[in-house]
Amino acid sequence: MILLQSPSRYLLQILSNRVQNLEKGVELDCQWVEFDDIRYHIQASVKNPNVLLLSVSLPIPPPETVLFGGLPLGALEAIKAAYGVVAQILDPPRDGFNLTLKLNLSKLPPDEEHKHALLTKIASVREVVMGAPLRAVLKHLVSRTVPSDLGKPVALVHRPNESFFLVPQADKVTVIFPMRFNDSIDTVLATSFLQEFVEARRTAGLNNAPPCLWSPSAPQELKEAFTEALSANAGFVSFVIFPRHVEGRKLDRTVWNLSTFHAYVNYHVKCSECFMHTRMRRQVESLIQAPTKYCFPYGVWNCPADTKESKEHVPKI
Repeated sequence: MILLQSPSRYLLQILSNRVQNLEKGVELDCQWVEFDDIRYHIQASVKNPNVLLLSVSLPIPPPETVLFGGLPLGALEAIKAAYGVVAQILDPPRDGFNLTLKLNLSKLPPDEEHKHALLTKIASVREVVMGAPLRAVLKHLVSRTVPSDLGKPVALVHRPNESFFLVPQADKVTVIFPMRFNDSIDTVLATSFLQEFVEARRTAGLNNAPPCLWSPSAPQELKEAFTEALSANAGFVSFVIFPRHVEGRKLDRTVWNLSTFHAYVNYHVKCSECFMHTRMRRQVESLIQAPTKYCFPYGVWNCPADTKESKEHVPKI
C-alpha cells in the first residue's frame, strides 16, 4: 500500500452508474479487493433496482485490538451518523463479511451536489468504519472526558497483522505507532526520516502542531501491551493530541492524518529510495560517457569517448 485512498474509486463508479441508469434495471453482482485486504461485495436485482446490498470484509485483526461484534469501536454509530436513512445495517451480515449495508437509492437527496457528496461518503465506507474508534476517542477529548469502558492503552486496527495504540486522558490523547518494515533498506530510510520528522516539528512555524516523539524502544505507556505488538524495527512514533487539534472541522483532518500516518511514511520512504536509484543511474551514465584512459608501458594516454576514431589512434602494445 502506498496511500490510503478515500473514497474507493471503483465503488464510487458503480454507485454513480447505478444511479444514472436506474430505469434499465440491470442485475449486479460484483466482488473485489482493495487496500490492505479490504474485500467488497455489491449486489442488486432486477426486481428492485433501487436497493443495493454492500458487504465489507475487514482483514483479520491482531489479538490486541478491541472489536465489538466484529467491527471496530463506534463503527455502527459512525455509519448511522454518516448515511442516515439511505443505509440500513443488516444483522447478521452476509457470511464471510463483517458488515452488510442495505442501500436505498430512492432516498438519496434530489440535489445533484448533495447526492454526489453522499455517494462519495458511501464509497468511503472503509474510512468511516476503520476511523470510527479513533474518532470516538477524540470526541471525548473535545469534552475533556475519558471513556470509562476503555482500557489503557487501547489497541486499534491499523494494517493487516498490525495495530496502533491510544492512551486517552482527560486533557490529551497520546497516539503511538510501532513502525515496522519488511525491507532492511526501508527500515534504515524510515528511521532516518522519522528522526528528521521529529526535528522538523521543533521549527518556529509548527508550534501549533501536535508534539511528536521518536524512540527506538517502546514507551512506558505500552508496558502492558502484547509482546508481539511491540516488535518495531524502525522504532516508535508518538503524537500528543490536545483539544485544540480536534475542535470543529479539525477532527476529520486529525482522524485522517493519524489513520494514514504509516502509509504517509511508507510513501516518502519509497520516494526517497526511487530518488536515490535515479541519482545512481545518472551517475553511472555520466561515468560511462566520461573520457576513457588507456594505459601504456610508458604512461597514460587520454582520448575522448570510446569511439571508432579514437580506437584507430591507439598504439598497439
